[in-house]
Amino acid sequence: ATQAKACGYHNKSCISFSSNDYLGLANHPKVVRACKNGLEKYGVGSGASQLLGGYSLAHRYLEEELAEFLDYEQVLLFSTGYMANLGILTTLFKRSDSHIFVDRLSHASIIDGCCFSGMHFKRYKHQDMQNLEMLLAQANSKYKLVISDGVFSMDGDLAPLPKLTSIAKQNNTWLMIDDAHGIGVLGVNGKGIMKHYGVATSEVQILVGTFGKAFGTFGAFVAGSKLVIENLIQFARTYIYTTALPAAIVEGTRCSLRLLQSECWRRDHLYNLIKKFKEGARQLNLPLLSSETPIQPLIIGNAEHAQNIASYLKQLGILVALVRPPTVPINTSRLRISLTANHTEKDIDCLLNALESCKLTFLRSGISSPKSGMSFSRSGMSSSGLTRGSLSHAHLIVLRKVIIKLIFYNLKLAIDYFVG
Repeated sequence: ATQAKACGYHNKSCISFSSNDYLGLANHPKVVRACKNGLEKYGVGSGASQLLGGYSLAHRYLEEELAEFLDYEQVLLFSTGYMANLGILTTLFKRSDSHIFVDRLSHASIIDGCCFSGMHFKRYKHQDMQNLEMLLAQANSKYKLVISDGVFSMDGDLAPLPKLTSIAKQNNTWLMIDDAHGIGVLGVNGKGIMKHYGVATSEVQILVGTFGKAFGTFGAFVAGSKLVIENLIQFARTYIYTTALPAAIVEGTRCSLRLLQSECWRRDHLYNLIKKFKEGARQLNLPLLSSETPIQPLIIGNAEHAQNIASYLKQLGILVALVRPPTVPINTSRLRISLTANHTEKDIDCLLNALESCKLTFLRSGISSPKSGMSFSRSGMSSSGLTRGSLSHAHLIVLRKVIIKLIFYNLKLAIDYFVG
């Protein structure tokens, strides 16, 4: 079985369009075999943090192979992408003379890293380069950092990387790109958004990638100069104080790295499926966002409405990811349809037929007029605007962030009191 097939509704075999295993490598026999061989050689767990014995030859080889693949001086492995972003943003810049500018729709780990860093940071409007330039001009900090996702995980659109690099140069600013959803999928041999646009690695000082998407495994990495990586090794708490990735997983990832370069047909097949789906969705007049990546968001609007549609699709044997506030802005709830190389053209036909059955073209008029009182399908979905549940959830998230910041602030005060 692959991640394109899943046991879904009432033990019924469903077609899953919710996995980020874009190249279908998670179940690849060679990747599985590499993991098994790693288990035999290293055991299950790494046993310690990377600095205290958890770092093996497998880790070293993968870092060297990634550095060569991406054309960076050095690469450092992290346990997760979340920890990589937190490690970077709480380590590399001083609080008093640094300022961060981050795309408003960047990943939550980037936003949390900015909050925990204690640095000044501002979120510019999504892909609005004029807004970014205005904010940069207003800041008088000595050190500046611009951050963006490469591929935005909820919208599927690409960062305007050539414009970002140009603005960074003009403002003497570092640029950091989180290309978790781009590496393996975009560019020649899957080298990511930089190769897609023909941008040199020297123009992106910090690159973050993960293995849980196109690689089909687990973990993350940071690529940069030797100075950047050495600083992370010595001072990044999310690197120092956590157990290292299991070497067996690392061996599987090394195999994936070779496959995503040698089996280029997987990307070709994937993009043929994307083209087929987008054409079918256009013919059905479905409200897709503009995305040329495997992430194909179908905007519903109302959170309860979207949930009922996802449930109805499950009854038809189709699993899609339901995304609601606060992950996305209010009234932009969506079905996040994710295509992979494990899907077939027949799978795409089944998906389109199920969506047609949902009569989403009729739904769309309800989205544009939330008070129209339209209902849909056997579930009696009503388009009544934001639901009470999603609003309270959003408030809880904001409250949680405030509490976390207060905890960190009081913890710092306590440390300063006892140490100094």
